[in-house]
Amino acid sequence: MKYAGRLAAVTLVGALSLAACGTDNNASTGSTSGASTAASAGSDAGSGGTINAAGSSAQANAIDEWKKNFQQANPGVSLNYQPSGSGAGVQAFIQGTIAFAGSDSALKDDKGEPAQADARCKTGKAINLPMVTGPVAVVYNLPGVEGLQLSPKTIGGIFNSKITKWDDAAIKADNPNAKLPSTPIQAFHRSDESGTSDNFTKFLAKTAEWPYEPAKAWPAEAKGQGAKGSDGIAQSIKSTPGAISYVELSYAENSSLTKAKVANGSGEFVELTPESAAKTVEAAEVVGQGNDLKLSIDYATKAAGAYPIVLVTYEITCEKGLAPEEAKLVKSFLTYTSSDEGQKALTGLGYAPLPTTLLAKVRTAVEAIS
Repeated sequence: MKYAGRLAAVTLVGALSLAACGTDNNASTGSTSGASTAASAGSDAGSGGTINAAGSSAQANAIDEWKKNFQQANPGVSLNYQPSGSGAGVQAFIQGTIAFAGSDSALKDDKGEPAQADARCKTGKAINLPMVTGPVAVVYNLPGVEGLQLSPKTIGGIFNSKITKWDDAAIKADNPNAKLPSTPIQAFHRSDESGTSDNFTKFLAKTAEWPYEPAKAWPAEAKGQGAKGSDGIAQSIKSTPGAISYVELSYAENSSLTKAKVANGSGEFVELTPESAAKTVEAAEVVGQGNDLKLSIDYATKAAGAYPIVLVTYEITCEKGLAPEEAKLVKSFLTYTSSDEGQKALTGLGYAPLPTTLLAKVRTAVEAIS
């Protein structure tokens, strides 16, 4: 069924356009009022304990902010989150070494991950809980060229090493009024398994002439240059003239990277803005069962003004099956992150709160953790 929640533009503006300056490891330096308001949600974690978690580097800045506020409300609790990448986080969760995994894509049926995760949970099911929206920017470093426009087919050609210079005919066709140099294109991709790569290649598979299966691991046949983590991509683009890559909006904003306009399913070139991302997020469909809130995103959306490349970061954990004390800590933390206070804490970090209707489903699912 499709959820009909609407994410108001004014909310998204606050969440997406005020990205804080910093690097991959920087949390917000703004108001710490979330620490006090966190006491109204997720402050029942008990006298102490440690939550071990790992995964998506795309949500690292959000986790840092949540961790700060949650630990201040629960002084005896420690959250240890390693931004090791979505693939590594999922595997660590399946192996039972962490209480929850952060991932930019839900557990993968074709890799047997749901069954493996269910086995790890033993007495219950593993569930995918959407927690934050992170639009994916196509970023580039091409001095003198502003307002670059790229169609999905052109993006696919660039990342499949078929388009190798910036004055290629395909790029000229997308940008008839631009003065494009003959600079060689340096295409960067994630070298680690990444949910961002998974979402980006899903976009290419749906919209471009992309011959590879979408996956967290970048296809070796596509070549290009690898960089580890979202921070590694941002740093590589910033330091390499002629570079292009894909990265979550928070890292693009934090590193002051230049973003390309991307054509949606109707051929309209759209700038990544709060409003344009909202139009795609609003159309996402819940395809999981029960409290498993796996989403399906329409990367080929034809909605007017819709920016087509967005991802939703999940927290993956056991609905039932964690050790009792561990379940209590995880439930308390996710109660906070899905609260009004937790979602508002995303403001200024380059993320967006979840749409209201989806957020209500997430809260119901978190309440069921035991």
